[in-house]
Amino acid sequence: MQMPSNEPVTFQRDCEAVLIPAGDTVEIPVGTHGNITQALGGSFTVYIAGNLIRIAGENADAIGQEQPEPLRLPEGAGDADVEAMIWEQIRTVFDPEIPINLLDLGLIYECNFDHSDPEARVIDIDMTLTAPGCGMGDILVDDVRSKVKMVPTVAQVRVEMVFDPPWTMEMMSDAAKLQVGML
Repeated sequence: MQMPSNEPVTFQRDCEAVLIPAGDTVEIPVGTHGNITQALGGSFTVYIAGNLIRIAGENADAIGQEQPEPLRLPEGAGDADVEAMIWEQIRTVFDPEIPINLLDLGLIYECNFDHSDPEARVIDIDMTLTAPGCGMGDILVDDVRSKVKMVPTVAQVRVEMVFDPPWTMEMMSDAAKLQVGML
């Protein structure tokens, strides 16, 4: 769900947030005014007094928004259904500064599925960042981990940050390149 840019919000309670791009955790007090600049994948980027901050989906109520619904697999779902849902979950993790998901940005290098226990699957993911020094790295890793862990029957998600090969804009999908004017 993408909301209109610059939707005004007022914080309805104190709320933990992450300063973009530094990645520092900050506390936004009740009554603070801001504007939602991006609402994708269940998290929100809010512009407040010259700063961008990221509000996690579980804190959506602090800005008058709804939390995402829990995931459900269809009756009789198999390994392919679980894998498809995992890829869809990864597609819900967005760069907090631009409206492109990590998969289309080319930041997910590898995703391995261990289905040996269909009730306790293990997922291993290698990912990178557009810039090695990005302060949002740990936040994005945690987003990928928590979004994939939301898939029913997934018991463990291991996400490793890798920088080889280094990310380049050529790794972006054609849709992402089109969105940023590269095609």
